[in-house]
Amino acid sequence: MHIADSACPPPEMATYPLIDTHTHFDDAIFAADRYAQAQLAWQRGVRHLLLVGYVREHLARLSRVQSDLAAFAADGVSVPRAHVALGLHPFYIEMHTDAHLADLRAQLKSTRPLALGEIGLDTYTNAMKTPEMLAKQKRFFIAQLDMATEHQLPVLLHIRKAHAETLAILKKHAYNAQDLGGIAHSFSGGEQEAKAFVKLGFKLGVTGQVTNPNAKKLRRAIVAAVQAYGTECLVIETDCPDMLPVMCQPPFDETQPAAAMMTRNTPANLAWVLAVLAELLDCRPADLAQQLWHNSCHALQRTWAYPDVMQQHP
Repeated sequence: MHIADSACPPPEMATYPLIDTHTHFDDAIFAADRYAQAQLAWQRGVRHLLLVGYVREHLARLSRVQSDLAAFAADGVSVPRAHVALGLHPFYIEMHTDAHLADLRAQLKSTRPLALGEIGLDTYTNAMKTPEMLAKQKRFFIAQLDMATEHQLPVLLHIRKAHAETLAILKKHAYNAQDLGGIAHSFSGGEQEAKAFVKLGFKLGVTGQVTNPNAKKLRRAIVAAVQAYGTECLVIETDCPDMLPVMCQPPFDETQPAAAMMTRNTPANLAWVLAVLAELLDCRPADLAQQLWHNSCHALQRTWAYPDVMQQHP
């Protein structure tokens, strides 16, 4: 049985054009069936996806996967178009060195990624909260904001248990999301924080977490932001292989050799984020899909035309 064949069934609705604004589809867990999963994502509406950086070791892999998918498309196979974002993730701050920052700075002078990310602050663990680690995170965050400002690139923010600190830095920095775009990836803050990021010009990235009925804080924050700013403030993402929608989560059996593969998220599951978000906001999936497409283009400073026709599911 192929992994693609055993993927989570799609929601019972039409297929709409989608942009997956945050993936780690370059991860090694997709090595065996990346092209099958890319085809499945296309069949379920995904037309563009971002390959997002996090450590220097794997930044080159992003471009390789992007090129491989482009070559696959050139052979006549329908797959989403892949784009690259480069960045040094705060959770891996112990791994990062000043040389890595210098390498990133040099790379931005020779190539232009779609965005810079994922960058930000993360105090999820006690180790990440220490003054030394937090100071280093802030230094790397500000340095990468400087690069984004210099090269006029949108940023993809990673924020976990550090929304107030992140907002404080953004309010003082020259980076202007109103002009450059940007996404608060996998947003996990509260209502006031959601509105604060939108006010600065960021879109809120909604993942498969929204499909969890117990994610009440997140759901309230999304609704509050939409009530204040409209659905124009949202984009959707899978953050694959993480953030698997709840309806796609099988009983986990670690004795099975394919257990990790069966519990990973894939770009094809983005349709579930759309379906549940439309239900939460009490709007038509067709209308929301089109709005999310335009929101994604705005956040990423792109002008991708919205496809006119999509096929219905049988």
